[in-house]
Amino acid sequence: MTGSAKPDVAVVSSKGQVVIPRTIREKLMITPRSKLLVYDYRGTVIMKKLEIPDVEKELRDIYREVDRRIEKYGELTEEEIQEEIEAYRRIQRKAQR
Repeated sequence: MTGSAKPDVAVVSSKGQVVIPRTIREKLMITPRSKLLVYDYRGTVIMKKLEIPDVEKELRDIYREVDRRIEKYGELTEEEIQEEIEAYRRIQRKAQR
């Protein structure tokens, strides 16, 4: 098993619930309400933590950048606002890599 610690055993409850061992939850920062992608691959159950972006935070950050630009250069056109949004998203994608 490459890149992982020794295996642990989890038990499925009568409701189909599985407790992920604490060491794995801590390592992957899986907290209550975390979203996991679960699928079957050749008879193996695979779970992957989903990183769902915080859309509200992203919008606040974008608005902050737009406001800074308005203060510096005056009102923006729709095209300039769209360019700011795209530039912000490019920076965020690079930061996630």
